[in-house]
Amino acid sequence: MRLEEIKTIGVVGAGTMGQGIAQICAQAGYKTILFDINAQVLDKAEQITIKNLNKGIERGKLTETDKETALHNLTFTSDTLQLSCDVIIEAVVERLEVKQSIFQELASINTPDTILASNTSSIPITQIAAAVPNPERVVGMHFFNPAHIMKLVEVISGAATDPATAQIIKELAEKLGKTAVMAKDSPGFIVNRVARHFYVEGLKLLEEGVADVETIDKLMQASGFKMGPFELMDLIGVDTNYSVTTSMFEAFHYDPKFRPSRIQQQKVDAGHQGRKSGKGFYTYE
Repeated sequence: MRLEEIKTIGVVGAGTMGQGIAQICAQAGYKTILFDINAQVLDKAEQITIKNLNKGIERGKLTETDKETALHNLTFTSDTLQLSCDVIIEAVVERLEVKQSIFQELASINTPDTILASNTSSIPITQIAAAVPNPERVVGMHFFNPAHIMKLVEVISGAATDPATAQIIKELAEKLGKTAVMAKDSPGFIVNRVARHFYVEGLKLLEEGVADVETIDKLMQASGFKMGPFELMDLIGVDTNYSVTTSMFEAFHYDPKFRPSRIQQQKVDAGHQGRKSGKGFYTYE
């Protein structure tokens, strides 16, 4: 497959990341199908897409025609059979068995040429691909939140990934207006491995009573970061961030420096997922 042959892109999972990925694909001119089993999640994704496009118009970055074209390109569905596409990007919960199950089902309704890309933050692409027919077409395509704004995309090759597949996904990311970097299939890839201690050490400070959430965030912002660790975890999703830390803790054979925080686990158990749930380390209206 060549980049020019990609006409239709499927996105599985209409949460924060899936919605943003689908939006930029539609804006880039691709027929885009956003799938989720939850109709309410799909409705919310459609509302957020319209809101984002309107903000783009207000800021002079988009026109009304751009908005209309993007919405025309975008289909919201709960029908798996509509996911007959050239490229499918999975953006669901960070659980290996879920991702494998989704790709297995998608493989059964698509040709072996369909590229299956995972937006996983930390699960090895090799493990995801191991249970999928034609694993050479499975690749990592890791966007960052918010996907319609953040420029970086990590393109990750597993042990079985065809180099040509990874190259096509890199070219696709660049056509979407992103800066694509090629990464090896190591725990956390590049960004999450580097950034993990930004969160873990912030949580350790909180556990040890060194300072409170607001103070730690303000100190990090005063040091040049746009957000402190707790504000950023709320934006990403406390549950998502916790899942990535847990995955990396296991991948590094339970190295203590990657130990997930009990405080963060309590937040997840209580349903305090951050901005998307209205409450995380901070409370949102």
